[in-house]
Amino acid sequence: MLVPVAWLREYCDPELDTVELAARLTLTGTQVERTYRYGPPAREHYVVGHVLEAEQHPNADRLRVCRVAVGEAEPATIVCGAPNVAAGQTVAVARPGARMADGRTLGAAKLRGIVSEGMILATDEIALGGDHAGILVLEPGPAPGTPLGEVLPLGTDVLELEVTPNRSDCLSIYGVAREVHAATGAPLHGAPWLADTGTPGPVAGANVTVECPDLCPRFTARVFEDVRIGPSPLWLAARLLAAGQRPISNVVDITNYVMLLTGQPLHAFDLDRVAGGQLVVRRARAGETVELLDDSTRTLAEGMVVICDADGPTALAGLMGGARSEVSESTTRVLLEAANWDGATVQRTGLALGVRSEASSRFEKGLSRELTLEGQAVASTLFVELCGARLAPGTIDIGGAGEEPAPITLRPERVAELLGAAVTPERCREILIALGFEVDDALRARVPHFRRQDVTREVDLIEEVARIDGLERLPATLPPRRGAAGRLTHAQRVRRRAEDALAARGVCEIAGWSFADPALPDRLRLGAEHPMRRVVTIENPLSESLSILRPTLLGSLLDAAAHNAARGLEDLALFESGTVFRAGADGPLADEHHGLCVLVSGRAAGGSWRGEGAPADFFAAKGLLGAVLDALAVPWSVAPETMAFLHPGRSAAVHSGERRLGFLGELHPLVAQSWDLGRCAAWAIDLGAVAALAPEVAAYRPFAPFPAVREDLAVLVGEEVPAAEVVAVVRAAGGPALARAEIFDVYRGAQVGAGRVSLALHLEFRAADRTLTDEEVAQRRAAIAAALAERLGGELRG
Repeated sequence: MLVPVAWLREYCDPELDTVELAARLTLTGTQVERTYRYGPPAREHYVVGHVLEAEQHPNADRLRVCRVAVGEAEPATIVCGAPNVAAGQTVAVARPGARMADGRTLGAAKLRGIVSEGMILATDEIALGGDHAGILVLEPGPAPGTPLGEVLPLGTDVLELEVTPNRSDCLSIYGVAREVHAATGAPLHGAPWLADTGTPGPVAGANVTVECPDLCPRFTARVFEDVRIGPSPLWLAARLLAAGQRPISNVVDITNYVMLLTGQPLHAFDLDRVAGGQLVVRRARAGETVELLDDSTRTLAEGMVVICDADGPTALAGLMGGARSEVSESTTRVLLEAANWDGATVQRTGLALGVRSEASSRFEKGLSRELTLEGQAVASTLFVELCGARLAPGTIDIGGAGEEPAPITLRPERVAELLGAAVTPERCREILIALGFEVDDALRARVPHFRRQDVTREVDLIEEVARIDGLERLPATLPPRRGAAGRLTHAQRVRRRAEDALAARGVCEIAGWSFADPALPDRLRLGAEHPMRRVVTIENPLSESLSILRPTLLGSLLDAAAHNAARGLEDLALFESGTVFRAGADGPLADEHHGLCVLVSGRAAGGSWRGEGAPADFFAAKGLLGAVLDALAVPWSVAPETMAFLHPGRSAAVHSGERRLGFLGELHPLVAQSWDLGRCAAWAIDLGAVAALAPEVAAYRPFAPFPAVREDLAVLVGEEVPAAEVVAVVRAAGGPALARAEIFDVYRGAQVGAGRVSLALHLEFRAADRTLTDEEVAQRRAAIAAALAERLGGELRG
C-alpha cells in the first residue's frame, strides 16, 4: 500500500515529519517498509510564468525562443521545443537550480547559440502523468513568480506500508489516517462519505439480481446520467500517480481514487452496453468465457462468480471488469457497482485464472458490507463534480449491512495480567474510541464494521490497547509458568553443540530456503535411483525455481558460495543446519530429517610468508567433520564410496559402526563449474542419526599419573588399503594399553616398490595403574605386526 503523505495529512496532520511518522506507525503495528519522495525532490525554483513572446529560433526549426515573465525585474529567456507554446499562456517554469523529478539539477544551457534560463514544463517533467508532447498550460490567474507548489500538487513523500492480511482497513488512506490519529493524538477530520448525495429506493432503468448471496453478501449500484468522459484534473492525477495508479479517464480514475481513499473497490459499467439493462450475479458454468479489460479472454470453471447481462458474463466478480461493458469516450450513462464478495472465492478464482488486481487484493483479505455505501457516497460527489453527471434517484442495495455483533467487555485486570503492566480504564477507553470503537463507561466496546474481521475477543481489544499505548514501553516480564519446567531435548542439545563446534572454527552459518529448484538434482548429476532424486513437489510454489522441498542442504550452500565468489570472496567455510525432505517410492513424504552440511572452497587457511595456505580439499572438510563428531563423542570412520556429485577418488561415506551418517568429499569439477566455483569440498550428516549415537552426558577420564611409552613404526601395505583401516587394525591389536595411534608420514617410491605405500605411525602406550615395561610394549608391538600381516598383508619396515 502506497500512501502519499500530503493526501494523508488532509485527514490527519500530526506535528511529525515523514521519518518520525513512519517510525511511530511501525511501533504501533502498521509496518512502514520504506519512505521515498515522489515527484520533484524540492519545490524551490519552480514558479508560475507568463509567456510574453514566442519567436522562432533562428538556428532551429523545432525550437522557439520565449520571453517569460517569472516575477523578476527582467523576463527570462527560455528555449522551448514544445509545439503548443504560444504568447499569452500561463505556464509552469523550472528555473536554474531546480531539482527535477528524474534527479537532475537544472542549469542554464546554450541551445543552438542561445542561452536558455530555465525550462517550460510538461506534465511528465513534474510527475503529473501525461506525456512529453506539449507543455502544461495553466489556467490564467496566478501572478508570474508565484511558487508553483501553491498552484499544482508538486511532489509528495510516500509511505510504503506492509499491511498484514487481518488489517484490510489499512488498505485505505482514511484507514491509515485513523491509525495516525490513534497513534499520535492528532485530530482526525470527518470521514469523506458523511455527506451522501444519494437516496435509497429503486433505480429506474437498471435491475440487478443476485443468485448466490453466500458469495456476494451485498451488491449496491447507482446510475449516473449525462456523464462527460475526459481527463482527470491534475490534483486527482497527482494523487493516483503517487499512490502507484495510472490515470486513465475521469470515470475510471474516480473508481480508483475512491478505492484508495475508502478501501472499497468499485467498477463502472457503461449502462448502454449492458445487454438487456440488467445484471445477474451468479456462479459461472464450466466452459463459459469472459473478455476482460486487459484484453485477455478467460475460460471459467464451475463455481467462479461472474456478473452477467443478457449476453453472458461481462465481469469477473471481485477481480476485473469485462471489455464488453467498458466505459469509453462515448459513454454517457454509467452504472456504478460497489459490492462485497467472498474473499476465499475471489482468491481461488484469481489463482486459477492468473488474474490479480488492486480490487482482488482487498477482497481476499475480507471487507465489511458497510464499506459499499461509503464508497458510493464519495464516488457520487466526485461524479457530479468532475464528470458533470446527474445522479439518478435511488440506490440498488441487495443484501444489506448484516447483523452487528454483540459488544465485547474489556477488563482492566485482564489487561494487566496479559501485558504485565496496568493500563488505566480511562486510557483504554481513550485508545479504543480513537480507533473507531464505541465504548461506554463499563468498557463495553462495539466493534466498528471495518474491524469485525479482526477484533472478535477481549484479547483482541487488549492487543489494540497495547500497541497504541506503546509495546516498547511494556516491562520485560516472564509469563506465569504454573509449575511447568522446560529444557532442551537431547537432539536439540546435540544440534547446538555441533553448530557451536563449527562456529568456533570460523565456519559461517547461512539460512537457506526450505524450497529448491527442481533442476537441483540434474545440476548435482544425480542418477535416476539416487535418494535425492525423490523430491517432494509443492502444489502452490512461490515460483517455478522454488517448487520442490529441498532434498539436500548442499544446494543452498552452493548458491551462497557462488554469490560470494562472484563478489570476490572465494575463500569460504559455510554451514547450514536444517530440515531435508525426500519422497518415498510412491510419492508421499517418506524422509524428513534434520541435517548438517558444510562447504569449504578456496583456501582452508590464509597464506602467509611461509606459503600459500592449505587448500579447501577433502582433508580440510574431514577436519571439520572430525571436530563436530569428536565434540559429540560419536565414534566415526570414513570409507571410500563413489558418488555422482563428488570427485572420483576423493569421496567417502561417513559411518559410525554399521550406521551410515552421511557423505564427505570434494565436489565433482563439473558440479563446481555449474555454480562457477573452483575446487571445493563438502560433507553432510543426519543429525538425527548422530543424536541417537551421542551420549546424553559426556564422560571424562582423569589423566594417568604414569608415564607413557612412545614408539614409531612404519608399515608397508598395498596402495589400495585405506589408511583408516590400517589405524583400525593397529588400535584393535594394541588393546587397552594403546592410548594413541596416528599416522604422521606417507611415503611412495622406489624403495617400497610399485603399488606399495609406507605409512609411519606414532604409537603411545600407557596404563592407568603402573608404568609399562619394555617387555609388555614389545608384546603389544608384536601383536600389532601380526595383525597387520594377517589382515592387510602388511609388513613392518626396519
